[in-house]
Amino acid sequence: MPTLDSNVVLIAGGVGGARMAEGLAHALPDGALTVIANVGDDDDFYGLRVCPDIDTLVYTLSNRIDRKQGWGVADDTVRALDVLGTLAAPTWMKLGDADFGLHIWRSWQLAAGNSLTRVTQEAAKRLGARARILPASDDPVRTKLRTTDGWMDFQPWFVGRRCEPQVLELRYDGVEQAKAGAEALAAIEAAELIVFAPSNPLLSIEPILAIDGFRSAIAASRGLRVGVSPLIGGKAIKGPLTRLMAGLDLRTSSCGIAIRYNGLLDGFVIDMQDLPESDELQGRGLSVLPTDILMRDPQDAERLAAEILAWTAALREHRERAAS
Repeated sequence: MPTLDSNVVLIAGGVGGARMAEGLAHALPDGALTVIANVGDDDDFYGLRVCPDIDTLVYTLSNRIDRKQGWGVADDTVRALDVLGTLAAPTWMKLGDADFGLHIWRSWQLAAGNSLTRVTQEAAKRLGARARILPASDDPVRTKLRTTDGWMDFQPWFVGRRCEPQVLELRYDGVEQAKAGAEALAAIEAAELIVFAPSNPLLSIEPILAIDGFRSAIAASRGLRVGVSPLIGGKAIKGPLTRLMAGLDLRTSSCGIAIRYNGLLDGFVIDMQDLPESDELQGRGLSVLPTDILMRDPQDAERLAAEILAWTAALREHRERAAS
């Protein structure tokens, strides 16, 4: 019978998701971790397919990430972008030269008829990522935002305008036609543990859950399912989540995050600052792990991952005793 740490699936996007992936990859045996990545942030620049969440996972798990900014390649240069600027091309999306190499290769492989799943796995393997990385879908799903300035694509809002226009509504274009990745669904079905990363639920996790098949597969999972809050003291660890939720009249609390995953969780990890929320979470039938959830560096991420793995192992043991 597989042990709890032999088959772990992380559902992730953004910097928080990549840091959680790195912690789990170091805390787990080799080959135990599969990461299902958000594709809602994907876009095309200069004719090249750019997959920011996938790329951040690949760079982080291969120790190539620029840790100061949390994305991109460490010590990268921008000579290609400088040339594009000289040619009057828009350069608000900062793409480094090494980063361009991956985008060129991905676009070349996709044009040759390879799926995004195959291309992502090949890139992760060749670049030395410490986990299997699977896109949620091979089909395009694009996050769109209705703002006070009208409808916007995600990257122009997030990077180009630095999240400035207030968001009034979200939608995930293409989700009705998209098919969940077959390998991603198979990973969920086989998982002993499913972890929702401390990613932005609206921008990183729900574009995955909106794809037909994911919610039902997670709801039917025989494994334990736990989430990690992206909030500390009601504030986002990184990014626009707090302001985004407030603008959409959503509860900016760990309980508010857990409600987004209703029916998909057995437990929830919160920061010690949010300990007063434990009673409500437990009242919703969730086991709660209060701890220090801030991942300041890779060692912190591994410490948090080890705590989660020990806690979930104890939860499963309790579940098995109760069932016997």
